[in-house]
Amino acid sequence: MQVSLGINMDKKPDKIKLAHGNGGLLMQELIHKLLLKKLYNPLLSPLGDSATFDLKREQIAFTTDSFVVSPLFFKGANIGKLAVYGTINDLVVSGAIPRFLSLSLIIEEGLEYGILEKIIDSIASTAKKEDVWIVTGDLKVVEKGSCDKIFINTSGIGRIIYNQLSVKIIEPEDRIIITGSIGEHGLSVLAGRKKEGLDFGIRSDCASLKDLILPLLKKNSGIKFMRDPTRGGLASLLNEITSMSTFSLLIEEKNIPIKPKVRTCSELLGLDPLYLANEGKAVLVVERKSAPFILKKLKQHPLGRDSCIIGKVIKDKNKKVLLKTLSGGLRIVEPPIEELLPRIC
Repeated sequence: MQVSLGINMDKKPDKIKLAHGNGGLLMQELIHKLLLKKLYNPLLSPLGDSATFDLKREQIAFTTDSFVVSPLFFKGANIGKLAVYGTINDLVVSGAIPRFLSLSLIIEEGLEYGILEKIIDSIASTAKKEDVWIVTGDLKVVEKGSCDKIFINTSGIGRIIYNQLSVKIIEPEDRIIITGSIGEHGLSVLAGRKKEGLDFGIRSDCASLKDLILPLLKKNSGIKFMRDPTRGGLASLLNEITSMSTFSLLIEEKNIPIKPKVRTCSELLGLDPLYLANEGKAVLVVERKSAPFILKKLKQHPLGRDSCIIGKVIKDKNKKVLLKTLSGGLRIVEPPIEELLPRIC
């Protein structure tokens, strides 16, 4: 088990902070120093979006996630839709066809029945649309003040159809593709809180990656690694890749797809779109020769029409994410340390 995150692994935090859940340095510290150290086993150690294992001649992916988004409803989605799509996407980027989900609800006393019904309706319709079954679950009601209205945990099981995904096979000159524009989900949730008094007019990108990604997963497709850039956004994911490898990434700022509204709102609020959460995008690392074909196929799907090759893998044992700026300079993209937008997924 090798960890190289630029973190003091010996010092323990006094208390848990919001930033321990943002996908950045503090979260990685908590995972490696406590959870992985205490719970280590060969299936857990890769820290993938899903654990993958053999079961009676069939490879299975198993994932779990919790959703504590605030507000519960925002433009483009809600906590129920987010819970289903979030779990489906974790299975998809692990090379699996989603089949079964669990659903556990922690409900705060006093939540309006009508709100709960809308959330369950959204879960039911989303699961039906994506052809997954919710086959087990749990329900807890806690005293008022013990949680914020409702928290949802989902686990998912899928059948692996592509078992050639690993950060260990990434090589220099491999290309990095993102399947669409970034930042919409984070800003949609922020606008839904109405704390800024602004209506950005930005919808969450919350969507299933199943029909976009799974048709690409064929033998010798050239796809080596996939992950969806949720908490901590694109910046956190790229840093996560380098932390597990022996190389660096060179990203072209001009190639990163960002919608004008997202760019404008980010500048207005002093936010960097690279760190904003996404819920319907994937990052793919692919062989150089396969990248044009993969990009062409992605662009043929409505969800992938803004797909771009945003950079490449380079030989550099410093394991950094380097951004070639619009002005031609280079800057290091660091993983987030403090929480930018809490409770976004």
